[in-house]
Amino acid sequence: MKVLVLGGGVIGVSTAYYLAKAGHEVELVDRQSGAALETSFGNAGEVSPGYSAPWAGPGVPIKAIKWMLMQHSPLVIWPLLDPAMWRWGAQMLANCTEKAYALNKSRMVPIAEYSRDCLKALRAETGIAYDDRAQGTLQLFRTQKQLDSIGGDVAVLKQYGVPFEVLDRAGFCAVEPALKLTQEKFVGALRLPNDETGDCHLFTNRLAEMAAALGVKFRWNTRIQALQVGGGAITGVHTDAGLLQADKVVLALGSFSPQLLEPVGLRIPVYPVKGYSITVPITDAQYAPESTIMDETHKVAVTRLGDRIRVGGTAELAGYSLNLREGRRATLNHVVSDLFPRGGDVSKASFWCGLRPMTPDGTPIVGPTPVQNLLLATGHGTLGWTMAAGTGRVIADLVSGKQPEIDVSGLAMSRYRQ
Repeated sequence: MKVLVLGGGVIGVSTAYYLAKAGHEVELVDRQSGAALETSFGNAGEVSPGYSAPWAGPGVPIKAIKWMLMQHSPLVIWPLLDPAMWRWGAQMLANCTEKAYALNKSRMVPIAEYSRDCLKALRAETGIAYDDRAQGTLQLFRTQKQLDSIGGDVAVLKQYGVPFEVLDRAGFCAVEPALKLTQEKFVGALRLPNDETGDCHLFTNRLAEMAAALGVKFRWNTRIQALQVGGGAITGVHTDAGLLQADKVVLALGSFSPQLLEPVGLRIPVYPVKGYSITVPITDAQYAPESTIMDETHKVAVTRLGDRIRVGGTAELAGYSLNLREGRRATLNHVVSDLFPRGGDVSKASFWCGLRPMTPDGTPIVGPTPVQNLLLATGHGTLGWTMAAGTGRVIADLVSGKQPEIDVSGLAMSRYRQ
């Protein structure tokens, strides 16, 4: 079967790879000159099934107000005259209930855990390397109130059988020795030992090479203009290189997915939430992080990627703007300097931003659509890297007419009609 994959980020390339492994003729199309040059380029580096939880939850609206009043705020909103922004915001608020949180979490955890397992199997089978480490994630708490409030999170981890440890200062310094210099700033930590880290851009490019070896054709520098529909199916994809046709089409265009779907009568609540990162060269490895540290106060992740430290976080609602705002850089500089003052040279850091494709319920949109030969793989938000391998495998199974190994009934866009 011939399959067109639209989008060359980590989701699109992973999907193309697994489709080719399943024996399909695959062509991937993207406007960029290569793989993972947009949202997948400079993310925080976490493969964190243990943190697969929706942003929308009980108490979040009040927390959001407090966050926006902080000097180094994890959340910034630039109100726009954009109906999609306000619709998305209203839907997110509607999901800030205990019932919705539990349902959304139950949909997110299985695909995240499955994806990590697929990634491990991929490493074992191919030997793919991408500055990967499997040393867990450490969530650091600056106040006793934060530490005391993790009961709900711990209950969810227990429910889904996710291993965890609650650590005191001696405990978190044992797994992250460089924190001995700054341990007095934190009262404790929650550790998820099964989480991993890695360079998403490096992974995606190496996987693209493997996909090409399996026969995947890559059309870079090709702009996707519109979907052509007839008889309830996609009959072609208009691009600036002409009309492309296939038996199946997989749309993996992240935040830009709604723009292609709306003209054919499909609406999905995916909206861009901008994230920022800096990449800092390590100056003294013994004072740098071993894996990923999440600063709970600032919602910023600090990750070891080879000889670099990746610092990623903040959430900015500003439409499709890619303006690099110095205020966000100051927050990232502050966190990494506060945690690892001798680890890296922030004066030599590179600064980046990308548009995370967020759904209001936090769950990605993976699976079929009312258009019979069109499938979606989008809306992964901050968890695209975490969920990429599993998403690719699920899509390949669906295209092949196989039952996926996990329940994906709650991931399709049909949930928004219920």
